[in-house]
This record gives sequence, C-alpha cells and structure tokens, in this order.
Amino acid sequence: MPTFDEYRALAADRSIVRLQETPPDLDRALDHRGADEAAPGVGGQTVTHRWRRAALGSSLAALFAVASGCASGPATPATPVAATPSLVETKREIAAYVDSGRYDAEVAVVAEQARAFLESRVPRSGKLAIVLDIDETALSNLPSLRANDWGFIVPGPCDLPRGPCGLLAWIGMARAEPIRPVLALARLARERGVGVFFLTGRPERVREATERNLRAAGYEWTGVLLKLDALNVRSAVEFKAPERKQLMDQGYTVIVNVGDQMSDLEGGFAERTYKLPNPFYFIP
Repeated sequence: MPTFDEYRALAADRSIVRLQETPPDLDRALDHRGADEAAPGVGGQTVTHRWRRAALGSSLAALFAVASGCASGPATPATPVAATPSLVETKREIAAYVDSGRYDAEVAVVAEQARAFLESRVPRSGKLAIVLDIDETALSNLPSLRANDWGFIVPGPCDLPRGPCGLLAWIGMARAEPIRPVLALARLARERGVGVFFLTGRPERVREATERNLRAAGYEWTGVLLKLDALNVRSAVEFKAPERKQLMDQGYTVIVNVGDQMSDLEGGFAERTYKLPNPFYFIP
C-alpha cells in the first residue's frame, strides 16, 4: 500500500498533468475575464474564476485524507457533495422558469415596487427622472435567446425561429416585444411629468434600430443614451454611473433606476434601484 508521501507525490504529478492539459483557449478566456473577477449584489449572482485553484485544492485534500485513513485506521465517512448540474439540466430549468410564468411574475413584482415608490415620490418638488436599461428590462430578447438554446451570441445572422440568432442582427430587426410591467412604469412616469431616460450598453451605431424598436413597443422618452462605439470599459458601471451623474448635473434627480444586471445599478446617482431577474446572461 502506498505511503502518505507516495500519495502526496502522486497527487502533485496528477495536478501538473491536469494543468498542462487545460485547453489553451480556456486559459485565454479566463485571463481575459480576470482571475478574481466577481460582482456581488442583492439579488444578483457572484461570478468568480478561482475555480481551477479551488478544484485543485479540493482534489489534493481528498487524496491526503485517503492516505491518512490508510495509514492511521478506519477513515471518517466523507461528507456528501452535491452533484454539479449539467448544462442540459440548467437549460431545462431556465426554460421551465420562463414557461411556467415565474419569470414574468417576478418581473412584475419588482416593477410594482418601482411604481409604488414613483407614486410616493412624485408629489415632492424637483426635476425628476427615471432611468431604464433596455435589454431584458424595457425590451425582451426571448425569441433570440430561445433560438440560441439560451446561449448569448452577438455576431452572425439571425435565423428565427430555428436559430442561431446573432444579437446585433436581432437588434437590427427591431422586433423585440416590450416587458409590459416596465412599459407601464414608463408610461406612468410620463403621465406624472417625470423624465424617462433609457441608458443602455448598446453601441451608438444601432441607435436608429433601437429607437425604432422602442417606439414600436409603445415607449416614449426624454432621452436615449447609448455607449459610444469607441468607448472601451471593463464594466457597464464605468459607463452608466457617469451618465447618471450627467443627468444630475443637468438638474435632474434620478428617483428610480431599473435594470436586469447589477452593473446597471451600481455606482450611485439614483435614489432607488430595482433589479429585475435575468437568468440568461451576465454583464460585468
């Protein structure tokens, strides 16, 4: 039977092999996102890329535990570890979440909270405004997401309903339906004399299609703010927070900020923020 030191050497050898066999494309993808990237927030997800080191540490710990048990007597029963869900199972869960009506119901709950605050805030004086994200906030990209089997594909043509459907081509079609509780919120704001600003990470070059889609969906607005094509940022916060500050510099008080990503909401310059559910994709 191998000694404890032999198990340690075997574990080290196997770890080296695993790291050497990691696909180079995966390494580049991880390096691009950053080893410590994370976005914690209320109602949001925390995404981290320390998994490889964590997995390696867990493997070594397990091997050392086995070796110790062999050397010193009966091993302590291992704590059960939950199985990692497969991609197929996760996609089925997303489809069930949408098809069951739970997604729409949760969107409606958040929009109602924003509406209630808007109604309570309007009687006070000031030049008021609300800020809305567009994708999965004001407009729904569900047809595109379904066609991509819940993947997020940006380039390429959009072949509906079969798929795949590139996001930029889908935007150019200007066929996204409104997310109706958010449309109702925007209409209420207009009725109460509150400015409505759309603030999106969509590039400036798709402005015409974006405004055409918003108009067809029933929206009216005070302004539509898109990201300049030449602007490079690591996070949407770096673009959106300064844009909200500019609105405040123009005399507006942003009383409500609604988005489906924590990066739509972080960075300040809004009295209240409201996070809509989005199980489909993550934007830092």
